[in-house]
Amino acid sequence: MLTRDFLINADCKTAFGAIEESLLWSAEQRAASLAATLACRPDAGSVWIFGYGSLMWNPALEYRETCTGTLPGWHRAFCLRLTAGRGSACQPGRMLALKEGGRTTGVAYRLPDETLEDELMLLWKREMITGCYMPTWCKLELDDGRTVNALVFIMDPRHPLFEPDTRAQIIAPLIAKASGPLGTNAQYLFSLDQELRKLGMHDDCLDDLVGKVRTLLGENSQPGLA
Repeated sequence: MLTRDFLINADCKTAFGAIEESLLWSAEQRAASLAATLACRPDAGSVWIFGYGSLMWNPALEYRETCTGTLPGWHRAFCLRLTAGRGSACQPGRMLALKEGGRTTGVAYRLPDETLEDELMLLWKREMITGCYMPTWCKLELDDGRTVNALVFIMDPRHPLFEPDTRAQIIAPLIAKASGPLGTNAQYLFSLDQELRKLGMHDDCLDDLVGKVRTLLGENSQPGLA
């Protein structure tokens, strides 16, 4: 399982599995990306992070406040070819990202001002190992009525790992077979489905996909979160 200690101590070249050297970002590239993102910070208020995948149940971040919310204009899609973590180059899976259109519900975290850059560097080490996302400041509608600017990791459609075909019949066999140092791709999908249900949220794109993957694996039960 991916933990805070794992992220702090991880050597990105090996900890997540074999990553193609041409895709792997250096610590300097991640730092430059973070600096550029902070330079575009829309206001001097607290920094919020929006989690729509594993950040919902496993943030591995220090935070001061959390709240569920909705991100307008973007929807979940398993459009990232997964060759490390829960997949491999020889048996790639699919990882979650965001594509334009629709709405996405998830969990927002307000980071501590005093250790902001340390927390963000850890987050960049987790999310930007290959630079596949575009860290973007978005208006987020919190369920308590507030609207905040939040950092959201959106799929970069120019990235070599971007996969436009996200039909369930195409990606279910990939997710059912893929695994890596962090576990199976299917476990990630099931954990996402379970967390959304626990929070009283629903995502239409998951129903058919979860059913197809369970059928391929011969499973009927719902495994625990990972």
